[in-house]
Amino acid sequence: MQQSINFLEMIGGGKIPEVLVGTWLVMGILLVFAFFARRSLAAAADPIVPDDKITLCSVAETIVEWVDGSVSEVTQIHHYRGLVPFFGTLFMFILLANFLGLVPGMEPPTSDSDLTFALGTICFVFYIYQGMKAQGVARYLRTFFGPMIAVAPLMLVIEIADNLFRPFSLGVRLYANMFADHMVLSIFTGLTKLLIPLAFLTLGSIVCVIQAMVFMILSMAYVRLAVSHEH
Repeated sequence: MQQSINFLEMIGGGKIPEVLVGTWLVMGILLVFAFFARRSLAAAADPIVPDDKITLCSVAETIVEWVDGSVSEVTQIHHYRGLVPFFGTLFMFILLANFLGLVPGMEPPTSDSDLTFALGTICFVFYIYQGMKAQGVARYLRTFFGPMIAVAPLMLVIEIADNLFRPFSLGVRLYANMFADHMVLSIFTGLTKLLIPLAFLTLGSIVCVIQAMVFMILSMAYVRLAVSHEH
């Protein structure tokens, strides 16, 4: 079987980790997309009126509207709009990083555990911060001891273990699914003809979207638990 070319390794020259090159590439694409979408919105005659056809601006508006609705529905926080930029960026980054693996010769940065665990850690810090911001530091920390003093030591251990496991589970889930998806796609693309690879590309695209959504929704659920007084 002919060995495929790894363009990330070629760009990195064997010195820069492939996941880092892929991450920079994804960030660069997102920055360019945001720049031109913002410029398109600024050039519109009436920014409130949606475009009649599919444009860069309409695509960006659709994404923002969907993320806004998702954050509102999942978090059920009154001032949820402040969370939309974070979760929108998180979703778009993971989605594009996942789709990078569908390009021949490229590997998805999310198939590297270093990146997925880093994303999980970022979400961990974010929901802890939101919990302390919403409830106050003292009140938020008291939720770790449970409702009764008698079981406080046990609840403290359980809550700490539960919170520390969350970023780990986020990272493992995304890494394992994307690594397996990329491996299956690479194997069947090299062994089969045109129609079979297209079927796996379609399946891989679905996996890319679902995994980005799952990561975002779970992160939003953790924020909801953190800001809730019943945590």
